[in-house]
Amino acid sequence: PSRQPLQTKMAAPISADDVKRLMARKDEIEEEIKTWQDVLESQKGVGMSGPLVDAEDFPRSDIDVYQVRTARHNIICLQNDHKAVMREIEEGLHTLHAQAREKGQGEKIDVQPEKTDKPRPFARVDSVATGGPASTAGLQVGDQVLQFGSVTPGNFTGLQNIGQVVQHSEGKTVPVKVLRGEETMNLGLRPQRWSGRGLLGCNIVPIS
Repeated sequence: PSRQPLQTKMAAPISADDVKRLMARKDEIEEEIKTWQDVLESQKGVGMSGPLVDAEDFPRSDIDVYQVRTARHNIICLQNDHKAVMREIEEGLHTLHAQAREKGQGEKIDVQPEKTDKPRPFARVDSVATGGPASTAGLQVGDQVLQFGSVTPGNFTGLQNIGQVVQHSEGKTVPVKVLRGEETMNLGLRPQRWSGRGLLGCNIVPIS
């Protein structure tokens, strides 16, 4: 059978709202990268290239090697996502201006993302058990949760969201962003079995 000719890819119509959504996604990715960079900084400032073994080739005991590897992997993936979304934004702006020229529109196209308020916390730490994973990670009673792994104010619908992250992250480090007073803090929480109940050693309640 004869091969079908390749179709020329036509630029699909794009709206200013589409570009705004891409810009919002870019901001989200940058915030996630910063969260993981803060995790690396908390590990003796090991960064993306600091050694994970000591002089005798044993894993370093002064840092959480697993947490560092997880953070580095996630940063690399997010940086690739960032490049891709920047490319989409550039192409989108180019297409928008081309569409405007075709329509003979002289006015400037406004694709500045809307100013967004600071993220609002969706849950609060109600209690923290001494010696549990939450206590080890540095969580404190009264901390207001801004991010728990992939859960954010934008997609939080109930505590089951946090429960799902915990179930799928046993033994893995989860980035947790909390508001403590006026200060935003980035922590790394590793859900795991311990001498007490559950995998976290804390109680989290939703903020209505």
